[in-house]
Amino acid sequence: MDNIEPPDVERVRPPHGVEPAMLSLMLATFTIGTGEFAMMGLLPEFSQSLSITIPRAGSVIASYALGVVVGAPLIAVAGAKLPRRTLLMLMMCLFIAGNIGSVMMPNLFAIEVMRFITGLPHGAFFGVSALIGASMVERAHRGRAIGRVLSGIMISTVIGSPLSTYAANHLGWRVAYGTIAGLGIICLLGIWYFIPTDRPKPGVSALSELGALKRPQVLLTLLTGAVGFGGMFGVYTFLTSALSHVTHLPDWGVALYQIVWGLGMVAGNALGSNMIDRNLDRTAICALMASVLFMLGFWLLLPSPWAMLPITFLLPAATIILSPAMQSRLMEVAGDAQTLAASLNHSAFNIANAIGAWQGAFLVGAGYGLASVGWGGALLSGGGLVIYLITIRLARTAT
Repeated sequence: MDNIEPPDVERVRPPHGVEPAMLSLMLATFTIGTGEFAMMGLLPEFSQSLSITIPRAGSVIASYALGVVVGAPLIAVAGAKLPRRTLLMLMMCLFIAGNIGSVMMPNLFAIEVMRFITGLPHGAFFGVSALIGASMVERAHRGRAIGRVLSGIMISTVIGSPLSTYAANHLGWRVAYGTIAGLGIICLLGIWYFIPTDRPKPGVSALSELGALKRPQVLLTLLTGAVGFGGMFGVYTFLTSALSHVTHLPDWGVALYQIVWGLGMVAGNALGSNMIDRNLDRTAICALMASVLFMLGFWLLLPSPWAMLPITFLLPAATIILSPAMQSRLMEVAGDAQTLAASLNHSAFNIANAIGAWQGAFLVGAGYGLASVGWGGALLSGGGLVIYLITIRLARTAT
């Protein structure tokens, strides 16, 4: 399985070297990641500026997530015949326009529409960026290349989102998103100058991209991410409340643990990217097993500040390994439908976000307590593990 050569990842050479091209892709994923996560920290200032409640303001987050789920397949299919560099530039233009529109709109409904538009290129952008990153290196280093491209998302949780919150608190949320739009323009110039020009593969069309949805291995891989990743999102949704009300950390302590969480994501992405190049299946299985273990650790150890410090690092570190792992596996099994399959990976993770948040809200609302998101998350990670083991078995049976 791991030795199958992805048929649509042809080696290309960047005009100004691999390193500047990689950095430009990392900056782009960092910028888009910041645009996604920033609103979570901006909600108090955002709701106050529009004179609405925080729960009502949260609809802009849902609007963005809906845009991600809808946009990934639509853009991948519509752009099937375009060069990937051109498609990347068009998506960045849409991201810039959406953020500028968000800043300019006067009321909540109009802003929701603009956040939906901003979310449309999200999944396809990350998927196409991963394909371009993989195409610039030898096959033996593709896992690390994908990890480097996607590391921008992880870094945005440590740097981009907190800086956006700071800017919103002192200058207003419109300034924060105006700055993100400005970064998008810099990214657009970087893509234009550093990313190699490629030619669409002959015979690739919207119909051939849709063929990915007929492949059981593609669907099962997406389902692994949608279920297996849900636990981490469920824990993260209630992390601040759990650390405040169960672990009894002060506000500065909660902020510190959130930074530790982000550092865990960065470290896990880097570790997983190297493991993938050695054995993809083993990496995914280990990530899911470790995720189950640390989810249970969250459930049992939540009252202890000292025990929770390593758990807050290790839980996201273990789970985030699935991001480059599932991205790499989709490249292995998607055949000629590389763009759609890679793009749907991020739609799957947004579905996982919804599943995890819903499950966590159900458990807490049912009276099981904030710690219950830990064992609930373990069930989701365990479910992802079972699905992935079935996926491997079916692949081996087919060969």
